[in-house]
Amino acid sequence: MTFVVPFDGSELAAVALVRAVEYGSALDEDVTAVSVVPERKRYAREKGWIDDEEPFDPERVVADLRERVLELAPAASFEAERIREFPPEDRLANDIERLVLEQEPSVVFLGSDNVGRVVTPLTSVGVHIAAEDAYDVFVVRHPSPPMVAGIESHESFYEES
Repeated sequence: MTFVVPFDGSELAAVALVRAVEYGSALDEDVTAVSVVPERKRYAREKGWIDDEEPFDPERVVADLRERVLELAPAASFEAERIREFPPEDRLANDIERLVLEQEPSVVFLGSDNVGRVVTPLTSVGVHIAAEDAYDVFVVRHPSPPMVAGIESHESFYEES
């Protein structure tokens, strides 16, 4: 089993990855980050993967995500998949969930500021990932060090934030 983190390069995804590493170190669990990259400029711009005038190169986006994972979690593995379409959020969530399940996770660390609220946007990918009952979900909402005794903070991440 492993800790899995859906990773899109956002601040909360980075915090979730760091938190998975912190817990993984304490519990001797491997960590895998997974990314799904739709091959569409609009989505890439919305995610901040490219600037407005920048050409979209999906391979470069995957390489950039891989590099960021390596910076934050050198021992973590990284799996990415490019998809040709720009699906609605629920179908994108299905692609991410399939990639997550391929890793046989014990826990999915999910960076989200809206999963679990009474009112949750229907377009939230996190809502769909968190709904799966094949694994436990650890929701990370804030970029702050862990507050659980026995879990050591990432050596440099919180200084960057």
